[in-house]
Amino acid sequence: MHDLQSLESINPDLNSDVMSQVDEIIDRNKGKPGCLIPVLEEVQGAVGYLPVELQEYIGSRLNLPGSNIYGVVTFYSFFTMVPKGRHMIKVCLGTACYVRGSKPILKRLSADLGLEVGQTTEDKRFSLESVRCLGACGLAPAVVIDEDTQGLVRPDKMSDILSQYE
Repeated sequence: MHDLQSLESINPDLNSDVMSQVDEIIDRNKGKPGCLIPVLEEVQGAVGYLPVELQEYIGSRLNLPGSNIYGVVTFYSFFTMVPKGRHMIKVCLGTACYVRGSKPILKRLSADLGLEVGQTTEDKRFSLESVRCLGACGLAPAVVIDEDTQGLVRPDKMSDILSQYE
């Protein structure tokens, strides 16, 4: 188990302000039946992700083994153990988008941002994901950035589109 000072030395994202939010979330939910998933959801919302050292801290505060926390975090796809960017880029690789050129868009984004799918830029500005369908087949090829759907996208227009997101 880690104390608050050692957490920040291990992971600068876990500073005293963030950890006070984490403690408040835990205190508000501790003792309630089935509190683990709501705690993890709220903590991920506050921190942005659930690194192992934070999972261990949550486990110690809830009197649960770290392995239980880890098992839940790795089982459910909506939890993440890696930081996500301020802006999530989702490139559709569904059939309609793929045949209309989404693969070159993904390659361009990967090259321009220096990322592979599933990674986040060092400045935490962007995270890159590929998805199987965005439900925007009529706009193929489509890319979603945060909640904004970009349709009929061309690889050479991606830098202009990304410049709108700080």
